[in-house]
Amino acid sequence: MNFLATVLAETEELAPLLMPPLAFAGIAVAVFTLLGFVTWSYRDVANRHANKASKGQDSHGAGH
Repeated sequence: MNFLATVLAETEELAPLLMPPLAFAGIAVAVFTLLGFVTWSYRDVANRHANKASKGQDSHGAGH
């Protein structure tokens, strides 16, 4: 009985973390939000330069 109580009472000591687990989650959310903003900021970039694209298609496009 004494051995069983000792085994049940022993707990494995975990390695300490640098930050609380929620801080790691907060950093991940911040990084993904920043990457999402960068991706969102590049929307319609091709449409901003439509006149340059049409010039390039005039010399290369329809004959091929």
